[in-house]
Amino acid sequence: MGAVTTMDPESGRQHAASPTPSPSPSAQGKVAKSGAALTSGLAARLGPQGKHYVCGSLAAFTNIIITFPLQKVLFRQQLHGVRASEAVRQLQRDGLRNLYRGLLPPLLQKTTTVAIMFGLYEDFSRLLLRHAGGSGMPEIVTRSISAALAGTAEAVLTPFERVQTLLQDHRHHGRFNNTAHTFRTLLRDYGVRECYRGLVPVLLRNGPSNVLFFGLRGPIKQRLPEARTRTEHLVNDFVCGGVLGAGLGIMFFPLNVAKSRAQSQVGGAFVPCSQVLMTVWRERGGSVVMLFRGAHLNYHRSLLSWGIINATYELLLKLM
Repeated sequence: MGAVTTMDPESGRQHAASPTPSPSPSAQGKVAKSGAALTSGLAARLGPQGKHYVCGSLAAFTNIIITFPLQKVLFRQQLHGVRASEAVRQLQRDGLRNLYRGLLPPLLQKTTTVAIMFGLYEDFSRLLLRHAGGSGMPEIVTRSISAALAGTAEAVLTPFERVQTLLQDHRHHGRFNNTAHTFRTLLRDYGVRECYRGLVPVLLRNGPSNVLFFGLRGPIKQRLPEARTRTEHLVNDFVCGGVLGAGLGIMFFPLNVAKSRAQSQVGGAFVPCSQVLMTVWRERGGSVVMLFRGAHLNYHRSLLSWGIINATYELLLKLM
């Protein structure tokens, strides 16, 4: 975007005459009005529904750029059952050049899925509330159905998670070069079905987690101290999203372990989700602690990620 001039000719002459210019109240007011005009103009173009998709996408983009290295450490723990220190050493051996290897799939996947998550939830809620308004169905039921439908729709983008898994697994570094090459190889050698390996744990995770996230977000925020300023609202939204994300991350952690294990395989039989979990369970000595290895890092990553997503989404929604 190019620079936007908010200074009129008269104020420009005044600034030129002064060796140490400082913004006048009128200039500051014009900057604020210009920013408000930009956001209101964008909101007008997007419409009342479209802005939920854009805000969700931008919130996810911000989150991925900040937390991707942490996610990579967590992935190594889920896949190999190693300690965080060993996972970090693996990344150090891979080198700085490979630190953001595999960034594009989660960036594309997360910006799209979070847009779908918030946007479709609002769209489904509006449609169901309109059609079920006279049926006596409780609003919480229609909103839960909306959340589950939005989560199920997100699973269409499972191939991005699939490619991210392969690019992050050091065992496949010599086989897959980048996102496009990985997609081409999977489609050419194995077909579309291979791109959806690990779909079942994704479906089992997305629907219920969406229902809990949207169902509990309001009640949790109501129990936080009342916010009077924009900064306080931002903090409350961060805490609300972070607490929910961290709790749900722990709750559905075994499903993410099963997903990572299933998606690290290329070719061969499609193993049921329960069987994958039992295999991991046996390999890790039947230990719950070992099965949840990496859960503490997942907790902190989810706390940060969903705090960022929720706070950024709500902030952008207010600006638009």
